[in-house]
Amino acid sequence: MLLAYKIKYPENFFLLRGNHECASINRIYGFYDECKRRYSVKLWKNFQDLFNALPLAAVIEQRIFCIHGGLSPDMYGPDDLKKFQRPVEVPDTGLLCDTLWSDPDKDITGWAENDRGVSFTFGADIVSKFLERNDLDLIVRAHQASAQPFLEPPTTPSRAPLPATASRTPRAPRRWWRTGTSSSAIES
Repeated sequence: MLLAYKIKYPENFFLLRGNHECASINRIYGFYDECKRRYSVKLWKNFQDLFNALPLAAVIEQRIFCIHGGLSPDMYGPDDLKKFQRPVEVPDTGLLCDTLWSDPDKDITGWAENDRGVSFTFGADIVSKFLERNDLDLIVRAHQASAQPFLEPPTTPSRAPLPATASRTPRAPRRWWRTGTSSSAIES
């Protein structure tokens, strides 16, 4: 259905790549088996080609940074992602991996190892620096299921308190029973 919306509204509907849009992950979590059982392995491979071409991030109105996972110690700003030519497979470490797997952690300062065993966690100080450096107001992400859609905003030295730092846009309606969230979309 999402691809149909993208075809129908190519200038107004945007899809970003998430960590499950990687062959190594969606194969483990059943997408490969479902494609093979219902259609063909070729269809699964075609989806991988599509996923490898999806953008990893977007900036809305030059103010809101949208990304599935989060920030990376290797990323100065959103333009760093433009150096990667798509289609691209996501490696196990580095900037591309972090954009899909990193998570904010309100209890830390700086960077720390991620409990997921891949990528990093980052503190509110990292978010504030990234937003300030890139003249952005908000980071919107979807990687973590959470009953709370927004983290508390930090205060940056040159701005009033921000409306939010790393906001979470709920994306998995079948998880509502575990987290109390529902799916949503951002309209600009």
